[in-house]
Amino acid sequence: MQLLLGPFSKFPESFVAFLIAIAIAAAMVFIFMRAASVAEGRPSALRRMVKRPNTKILFALLFVGWAAVFGFGLLLVPHEGASSPYGALALIAMFSGFFIMMGFLWAVIGD
Repeated sequence: MQLLLGPFSKFPESFVAFLIAIAIAAAMVFIFMRAASVAEGRPSALRRMVKRPNTKILFALLFVGWAAVFGFGLLLVPHEGASSPYGALALIAMFSGFFIMMGFLWAVIGD
């Protein structure tokens, strides 16, 4: 029962975090669904955009920025205790880094 009432425990903060988590999960499912259906049709606008030469530079700069932001950002977050936001930020860093690196690999290797 406590798990179901968790988003309403500290109403404004936890409910907003709950909605953001749902939105991020829905966006990831949508991205996975679109990626799975790409092979069925003609090349999409995203596919044509990623094959451009400047996209490699964009994803390389995104990766450097990602490394700097999360490298310094995770150093500033307290690491002690169960209520530390370190694990949540590390999970966000892991997922965003995965998508940035997959985009970089897609731009470099191409079709």
